[in-house]
Amino acid sequence: GCISGYRISWEEYNRTNTRVTHYLPNVTLEYRVTGLTALTTYTIEVAAMTSKGQGQVSSSTISSGVPPELPGAPTNLGISNIGPRSVTLQFRPGYDGKTSISRWQVEAQVGQSGEAEEWGLVHQLANEPDTRSMEVPNLKPYTYYRRVNIVGTSPPSLPSRRIQTLQAPPDVAPANVTLRTASETSLWLRWMPLLEQEYNGNPDSVGYKIRYARSDGRGQPVVHIIHDRVEREYTIEDLEEWTEYRVQVQAFNAIGSGPWSHSVVGRTRESVPSSGPSNVSAVATSSSSMLVRWSDIPEADCNGLILGYKVMYKEKDSDAHVQFWLAEGNASRSAQLSGLGKYTLYEIRVLAFTRIGDGVPSRPPVLERTLDDVPGPPVGILFPEVRTTSVRLVWQPPAAPNGIILAYQVTHCLNTTTANAATVEVLEPGARQYTATGLQPEATYLFRIAAQTRKGWGEAAEALVVTTEKRDRPQPPGKPLVQQEEVRARSVLLSWEPGSDGLSPVRYYTVQTRELPDGEWALHSASVSRNATAFVVDRLKPFTSYKFRVKATNDIGDSEYSEESESLTTLQAAPEEAPTILSVTPHTTTSVLIRWQPPAEDKINGILLGFRLRYRELVYDSLRGFTLRGIGNPGATWAELTPVYAVHNLSEVSLTQYELDNLSKHRRYEIRMSVYNAVGEGPPSPPQEVFVGEAVPTGAPQNVAVQAATATQLDVTWEPPPAESQNGDIQGYKIHFWEVQRQNQSARVKTLFLPENGVKLKNLTGYTSYWVSVAAFNAAGDGPRSPPVKGRTQQAAPSAPGSIRFSELTTTSVNVSWEPPPLPNGILEGYRLVYEPCMPVDGVSKIVTVDVKGNSPLWMKVKDLAEGVTYRFRIRAKTFAYGPDVEANITTGPGEGAPGPPGEPFISRYGSAITIHWSSGDPGQGPITRYVIEARPSDEGLWDILIKDIPKEVTSYTFSMDILKQGVSYDFRVIAVNDYGYGTPSTPSPSVSAQKANPFYEEWWFLVVIALVGLIFILLLVFVLIIRGQSKKYAKKSDSGNGSKATALSHGEMVSLDEGSFPALELNNRRLSVKNSFCRKNGIYTRSPPRPSPGSLHYSDEDVTKYNDLIPAESSSLTEKPSEVSDSQGSDSEYEVDPGHQKAHSFVNHYISDPTYYNSWRRQQKGISRAQAYSYTESDSGEPDHAPLSNSTSTQQGSLFRPKASRTPTPQTPGNPPSQPGTLYRPPSSLAPGSRAPIAGFSSFV
Repeated sequence: GCISGYRISWEEYNRTNTRVTHYLPNVTLEYRVTGLTALTTYTIEVAAMTSKGQGQVSSSTISSGVPPELPGAPTNLGISNIGPRSVTLQFRPGYDGKTSISRWQVEAQVGQSGEAEEWGLVHQLANEPDTRSMEVPNLKPYTYYRRVNIVGTSPPSLPSRRIQTLQAPPDVAPANVTLRTASETSLWLRWMPLLEQEYNGNPDSVGYKIRYARSDGRGQPVVHIIHDRVEREYTIEDLEEWTEYRVQVQAFNAIGSGPWSHSVVGRTRESVPSSGPSNVSAVATSSSSMLVRWSDIPEADCNGLILGYKVMYKEKDSDAHVQFWLAEGNASRSAQLSGLGKYTLYEIRVLAFTRIGDGVPSRPPVLERTLDDVPGPPVGILFPEVRTTSVRLVWQPPAAPNGIILAYQVTHCLNTTTANAATVEVLEPGARQYTATGLQPEATYLFRIAAQTRKGWGEAAEALVVTTEKRDRPQPPGKPLVQQEEVRARSVLLSWEPGSDGLSPVRYYTVQTRELPDGEWALHSASVSRNATAFVVDRLKPFTSYKFRVKATNDIGDSEYSEESESLTTLQAAPEEAPTILSVTPHTTTSVLIRWQPPAEDKINGILLGFRLRYRELVYDSLRGFTLRGIGNPGATWAELTPVYAVHNLSEVSLTQYELDNLSKHRRYEIRMSVYNAVGEGPPSPPQEVFVGEAVPTGAPQNVAVQAATATQLDVTWEPPPAESQNGDIQGYKIHFWEVQRQNQSARVKTLFLPENGVKLKNLTGYTSYWVSVAAFNAAGDGPRSPPVKGRTQQAAPSAPGSIRFSELTTTSVNVSWEPPPLPNGILEGYRLVYEPCMPVDGVSKIVTVDVKGNSPLWMKVKDLAEGVTYRFRIRAKTFAYGPDVEANITTGPGEGAPGPPGEPFISRYGSAITIHWSSGDPGQGPITRYVIEARPSDEGLWDILIKDIPKEVTSYTFSMDILKQGVSYDFRVIAVNDYGYGTPSTPSPSVSAQKANPFYEEWWFLVVIALVGLIFILLLVFVLIIRGQSKKYAKKSDSGNGSKATALSHGEMVSLDEGSFPALELNNRRLSVKNSFCRKNGIYTRSPPRPSPGSLHYSDEDVTKYNDLIPAESSSLTEKPSEVSDSQGSDSEYEVDPGHQKAHSFVNHYISDPTYYNSWRRQQKGISRAQAYSYTESDSGEPDHAPLSNSTSTQQGSLFRPKASRTPTPQTPGNPPSQPGTLYRPPSSLAPGSRAPIAGFSSFV
């Protein structure tokens, strides 16, 4: 009603005696309350007033003097009583803001799990400040609520738990239901599927029911169920032809079915009658005519409007083609057949035809024979025996007996006499030959033979014969000729000149034809009359080239074939076949696209000039009245009762499709096609029907774009097709998408049943490229798809890797391999392998984590396992985040049935090769198949397989040290393997160093030796030159002093000897003891060495001091280590003299005992090189230089010995072992205090 005013009242809380009431006009929407007591709680009520009274009261509680505040959020939100469309909320109110709550407000988030949907208001409850629960209708998952008071809105409560309301049947029926004729027995039904929010249940349970029944009420309704929730069309099959149906569609889910849609009506297409007329009968009216009668076709089998009937007839058991007698008009019930064969048995059937074509003939065929008549002439007359006075005649029954043959009559006479003088003979009906006697020789006789039925004698057959025995085969006829004016499309008139008959008349001619260019000669006719010189050759193909030839046949045989005729081409004829219409589809709302296939070239019968397209609108109302008009006018034809065809001539013979436009919308059209040539038009094709007014879009959506939203979602946007190509309202889009790498396995379609311009493709594979193509559809169907656009989803965590495999399992190690994840969902950065024992080992459960890079092989060798322990391995892949893992367990060996330990390995080493020997152990439960060698660094490393696949027959194995790490010691052990796995390892071998000896040319001392050898060769050359130059001078000095007591040499001589002779003696003692150039095999010197030349060297303290700073102390250029002394030094010399028998005054003692020379040598500092030939070093013994040398030191090398017969210094080779160094022998009395002992292994005069 009309609001007349408001009633406002207030009172102290729970004190009704303090109530104050005021009435306000209807324009007042606020009021200031005064006169309140401070700090007192009041209840204020407001109610609207109409003429009928007071309405519902709205109240609120407030404390005077205390400003209200925003309320607090409700808490302890609970949900119960979840129903299909409602739930009950329980909650605890929050802070009331010092006033009463005026309204509770519930918001919900509607959507599937995981979607960030918007929160929207779904329910409000006002004027219930004390409520603790409420019922909320129409809720979806993800629902929470918040409350409101008179000041404002409180903060929202925490979201409730995710709920899903119970399912309910769909509320709506599918929309836009349309029904179109699909074929003679099917209808095409289309509808708009339900939107997702209309399912009211599990989407997988949503489907559609289709109910259809005949409009005339006959039969029971039929229901068909479709379980695809996005299906939008269905073809109803197995319907009656030319029948009207009513169809409805209904949606359903797991709970129940929704409402039925409104009924749509459709009629199946016309078809040919499915049965023939009934009660077919035939009665012969003459020898060449017959009357055929029939009754109606059952109405259910008409399948359209009956336009007329056709009587089919042919001779029984004949190969001739069936002939048709047309009876137009559906009122026809009889037909008079004429031109039939006499006394011939015919098979007769009747069929009806509609606009579509001929129906099924009646069954069974009716058999009826025409009446009899006089027979035709006998055939096949021959005279196989001809004598001068007799002949024998043979024949065959007439080709057209026209009844039952009762007798034959044979007449013969001379060809020159009249028929009255002929001899007549009547024979039995079974007679096939006759012999005539008493004939004149060399005369020509005429024979006539005729057959008789009950209707009389028939036409006689005539034949000439010459009574002679000189008969021969006929000569070939002349070349056949054809006049151009006698050429037809399917026949020609062929003429020829007869050849000689060989005194035996020609009985018949045979004509053969050959089709050019590659045809074979074929028999056309073998019964051309003997009197004929021309013959009509029929059954030819139009517009085809032929050649002809003829031969004659008499009683003796066949002639040769005549010369071939000139080639000729038959004329063109109208085409025999129509084009095959492949499809007629709506192209726009006023046009259709027709596609066809031309007839075969040999059926065109000429040169194709074009196609003729006929079309007309079908008006079913006028077609339904055809039967009534046909009864009133039995002669009415189809052309009179339907609109005439509009004709389009298409002169381009290469066309295979054509767009027929300018048609009326929402009309059904019939379309036929034919071809034509210069002669005429061929038969029309069967009619095709199409509904015009609904056409699929001819353009594809534009500007398709794909953007990656998440790892599993692509956002696709597009623009509608151009307006001129939409052909009606766009009802939705189909989004086709598939993975780039595997189109056939991953192609999917998402149908959008709203004309929106974007969609979210969800549940895709991470980091995968997709092709996306969009097509629009309207009520007529789907339009073309847009060019595919590529998009790739973002990276996501990969799927679990493939299965884990274990190999080479020993007691302490295993090789772990795995397959990459089937869905990498991005660029794999690596893997994480985690393994741990299933049970603690020695009270410790060690968890090991290993990160493997993405480009590394997909396997890893784990070596730090314990024997006989079960380990759990987990592997997961990583892109930008780790995905789920795959898990597998393995127990370290040895397993049951595995071999026992081999014997302890024995190691042998030769050069850089190491050989390991072992003995076989227990083979276990199966024969040993191979051995494996494990190695471990001795510094507490881990065992690892070094050599595998060692043959089972081998008990030793050699390998190169190159496979080991240099400078590291290794332990080795051997494991036997059988079909049960790796066995128990052997006891570890002793440690073996992997240090490999370097080649001698890489040692540090090699260059030193090379330098020393080179220096020796240089000194040897100098020695030889000096010896050769001073040998004579030395010899003279030796001779002058021989036999007298040796006298002291001067200082110059001593120096000369020291400088010139010492190097040679030194080298001779150390390297050339036996092979030098001074001595022979018998130990006799061939020539004396040169004597020292005085003055060759001059020593001074200054020189010594000068070089003392340049040469390092304790240096030696010719010293040898004790280990370097050659084993042959003790046997090089042929002289073995006991040092004890050496004379006190020798060549050496002469210089050593001389104080002059001795003091000069003593003054030299150690380390000074003399002429780069030798040097001194400190004694290694550490004893004072003046320590006496005992005569018992018989191992000294390099001592000089001179025999009595010569004063030439002689090398002495002691017989003691070569390992001790040799020194220069010097009597103890000659070593003055502070003097230096000679260097070990160095011979010197000093």
